[in-house]
Amino acid sequence: MIFSCPDPALDPHFADKLLTLQREAYAVEADLIGDDRIPPLQEDHEAIAAPRVNWCTAWEGVDLLGAVSWHEHDDHLDIDKVMVSPSAHRRGIASELLAHVRDDAHGRDLVVSTGRDNAPAIKLYIKHGFQHVEDQEVPPGIWITRFRSS
Repeated sequence: MIFSCPDPALDPHFADKLLTLQREAYAVEADLIGDDRIPPLQEDHEAIAAPRVNWCTAWEGVDLLGAVSWHEHDDHLDIDKVMVSPSAHRRGIASELLAHVRDDAHGRDLVVSTGRDNAPAIKLYIKHGFQHVEDQEVPPGIWITRFRSS
């Protein structure tokens, strides 16, 4: 597996692959939480290339298997997205991507959220030392669970 840190704003081909991965990965979460109104499923090519965040991706040949994005603050990093292709689940890709973000944090806390009913993601974050912070309803009818790790 090869890890890289491309920028979708600079590479339209990568942005296309990233958007495909995002739709596949978040469709799984939508099924788990019973609602497809989650923001990553509403994004288009322009939206995924616009934000200036950090990306780390996992590739097997030309296949994009996983990606994580985050943005930095003085005292913590906000993990925006953790995505793994459904065809690559249970191979440790999300764990390796989280390890990359932790390395980049240089001792700062990590903050992440997921659907409250997304049991696999919650299990992943707890396994990696994240602690539950709060549950929040955003938008109405969709609940997220926020975690923090120091």
